[in-house]
Amino acid sequence: MEQGIDFYINDDGLLVFTEAYHMQRGYCCGRGCRHCPYDYENVPEVKRAMLLAARKQKDENNSR
Repeated sequence: MEQGIDFYINDDGLLVFTEAYHMQRGYCCGRGCRHCPYDYENVPEVKRAMLLAARKQKDENNSR
């Protein structure tokens, strides 16, 4: 794994996997990762709906 490609360290000091890392892994792990390219398909439904709504709102705010 390579920092900046597969992961980065956020402001809180936590390791965050990138979309590239998730694509290479090939599936959703179900944990609700920030950069999940699989639309959280294996996350339990209530949490999945919340994550998708938050992502949609973030995308709408960034497009303005």
